Amino acid sequence: MKKTDIIIIGAGPTGLFTVFEAGLLRLKCHLVDSLPQVGGQCSEIYPKKPIYDIPGFPSILAGDLIDNLMQQIAPFKPEFTLGERAEEIERLEDGSFKLTTSHGTEINAPVIAIAGGLGCFEPRKPPIDNIAKYENNGVEYIIKDPAFYANKRVWVAGGGDSALDWSIHLADIAQEVTLIHRRNKFRAAPDSVSKAYELAEAGKINIITDAQVVGLNGIQALEEVVIQPKAKATYTQQLDHFIPLFGLSPKLGPIADWKLNISKNAIEVNTLDYSTNIPGIYAIGDINTYEGKLKLILCGFHEATLMVQSAFKIIHPEKKITLKYTTVNGIEGF
Repeated sequence: MKKTDIIIIGAGPTGLFTVFEAGLLRLKCHLVDSLPQVGGQCSEIYPKKPIYDIPGFPSILAGDLIDNLMQQIAPFKPEFTLGERAEEIERLEDGSFKLTTSHGTEINAPVIAIAGGLGCFEPRKPPIDNIAKYENNGVEYIIKDPAFYANKRVWVAGGGDSALDWSIHLADIAQEVTLIHRRNKFRAAPDSVSKAYELAEAGKINIITDAQVVGLNGIQALEEVVIQPKAKATYTQQLDHFIPLFGLSPKLGPIADWKLNISKNAIEVNTLDYSTNIPGIYAIGDINTYEGKLKLILCGFHEATLMVQSAFKIIHPEKKITLKYTTVNGIEGF
């Protein structure tokens, strides 16, 4: 059984930054994530999407943020168990926890930090009978590499920020971009809506409202979509890719059975240190909930910082924390 100071469930931005803050206190971390790579949603869903609210970076691609975090935590040599889901926890006689993954990997630590973002998530799929036939063969729910759509005819479905943002981003990459939404008004940020209509007026994207894709056709790969406008007959359009962006359906997975206090699919915490109702288990980032909660990456960083200070007292109850500044000591001084 592997041993560490803190088991971090989730290797997204918040989980990775936890390693840095723990390293400053000379605490070792082992990260567990069901995805096969680090980065969480930043790597899996929108690695090429710019993020604008990270302090010190007017704009940074989500994938680059993960690369920077990995470089930042490298001196503290964290361990990773990727592609395995955190399945069970057991409190041992010495008060520490044993975590068992879906592959049977066992890890022991006195503290567990749940930083699982939205938890286990899956895309919300449109109710099209044969959509599974074309998944990864013309139908994608996540855009990992925009260059994949170069010179292709792409249809994006949805009315939220993701649908608008990706339609705008693909306008200069794909041969043709069509954005379709079943309502006549979008739910996205006003700036994105304005930009999309500007591109439509310039002939760079097509926007179809009050209509939806109700069918898919193609012998082997996807070849055309069936469109159903309101109160009108259906018609078909040829394309290469159909990307329905209707959001994610979050699920806590096995964590829901760990006897934590849960409200609306999120873990309740004490904002003093983001501890849960189970001593030694913390929840940070998008997976937790409290009054005034904001699901922002920078808030997750703050929560991780305070959580580690509290965790130190559990791991080393005989020691006193002395706050040291990286500007004085550098990383080598920790």
